[in-house]
Amino acid sequence: MKLTNLVAYGLGLCLIVTAGAGCGGPASSGPGEKQYADGATFTLGMSSDPGSLDPQMGAGSMLFTATQFAYDALLSVDGENGEIRSALAESWTVEGTRVELTLNEGITCADGHQLTATDVADSLNFVADPENQSPFLGTFLPAGARAGGDDGTRTVTITLQQPAPFVLNGLASLPIVCPSGMRDRSVLKTGTAGTGPYELTEAAPGDRYTYTIRDGYTWGPGGATTAAEGMPDTVVIRVVQNPTTTANLLLSGELNAAQVVGPEAERLDKAGLFAARTPALLGEQWYNHADGRVTSDPRVRMALTQALDLDQLRKVMTSGHGTPPTTLAANEPVACPGDSLSGALPEHDPGAAAALLDEAGWTMGGDGVRTKNGRPLELVFLYQNNMGSGGDAAAELAVQQWQAIGVRATARSQNETALTGTIFGAGDWDVAWVSLNVNSPDQLVPFLSGPAAPDGTNFAAIANPRYEAKVADAMKLPGAEGCATWLEAESLLVEEAALVPFANDLTRTFGSGAEFRTPGVLMPTSIRMLAG
Repeated sequence: MKLTNLVAYGLGLCLIVTAGAGCGGPASSGPGEKQYADGATFTLGMSSDPGSLDPQMGAGSMLFTATQFAYDALLSVDGENGEIRSALAESWTVEGTRVELTLNEGITCADGHQLTATDVADSLNFVADPENQSPFLGTFLPAGARAGGDDGTRTVTITLQQPAPFVLNGLASLPIVCPSGMRDRSVLKTGTAGTGPYELTEAAPGDRYTYTIRDGYTWGPGGATTAAEGMPDTVVIRVVQNPTTTANLLLSGELNAAQVVGPEAERLDKAGLFAARTPALLGEQWYNHADGRVTSDPRVRMALTQALDLDQLRKVMTSGHGTPPTTLAANEPVACPGDSLSGALPEHDPGAAAALLDEAGWTMGGDGVRTKNGRPLELVFLYQNNMGSGGDAAAELAVQQWQAIGVRATARSQNETALTGTIFGAGDWDVAWVSLNVNSPDQLVPFLSGPAAPDGTNFAAIANPRYEAKVADAMKLPGAEGCATWLEAESLLVEEAALVPFANDLTRTFGSGAEFRTPGVLMPTSIRMLAG
């Protein structure tokens, strides 16, 4: 399974999962204050290629962003107050283990097929089948769920194994695939089969993807339609990996939108470009707990954590703008606000770190590198390449601080597709900076427990019985009533250095000649092209 948000900064992991979408209006000050242009082309820059475009088989932020143009979810979430809003479904109820949703009338797929309740149930059941290994099983759709459809009443019924406190939030992030894509999923690798406001009409992997607007679309988030003034007729997604090039293309108007971080973002801010800002967990350090990796030893994980000055890392990574994170599920609207992290993070203490490594049998050598049974203490350290120069500098600082306690780390930046392929596939890594952004704590559970990758979503192979017991308790409580327990579960992981969140920041998606909203990811129905 792939993730990316795992949505960090859109960065990756949507594991970079950024969950939820708000209603679809422009991000302008008010009606009449902006002049919009119809029939225009909107060009969006992405830092890496999304890879296979199957919307239910990858959770990377690049794919998640591209998915929004061609696919819809059953529900949406208001980005300001967290209220559940309409999308494919016009009404819904939740009673215990039964969820019922009534579809809007007249929904059509891009190929003209009229979407039925049975079609939706089939799409949900694909995700629900563990053999299909969708990353959304257990994340956006509870494990064990089964769906059925009544085409006469346009009703989709989902039966759960047990009550799920934030099931509607999850459904708001789960794209529905139309029957043509369900019959032959191979067409979804470079094509689309959805009900969304746009249809993919050209795919040049590694370079660009072109989408064309659909007339008659009326079932968008909160009732958004493609008849709105200023919506672009064409959307082009361009792959631009270099952040300096991206910034230059925004300033020249060749790009209408792109997410930019670090010094280049400061340059765009100073130039007065529009920016949609989204709070996100940016700095999040994961350890590979799998047998055979040096980080499988909890003493090594704790030592690596204590060796780092997390405050300093945060300042370097975010150019001084970041703040300490408070929850693992940090994407707004946050379902469980609070502070599970600041009191749980291990303190910076290189002396204690060195002592732990001594205790674990890693002896300092004359060359300044520790060894154990003839094996040097070396780390494969991965981080995402779209974090700008601040990410590079922070990675270099981490390597230096580990070196001070006798650890040799090799830092490598990778684009989102390569990084998620490594952590979910080959597994050749020890430490990774991957930002996993979601808005409800239950969406984190399959990434923090359960089957390890490649058999499951738990890419770090975390096994923490204390966390799992707290999760079991929290799942019994409806919605926000379980938040205190969810936050306690997060604290248990962090205090044991199972993972190390260290930086929040406002991710900025800059606009040139266009405005939009980014409640997690850029919302297609919120795009407005500016005249002049």
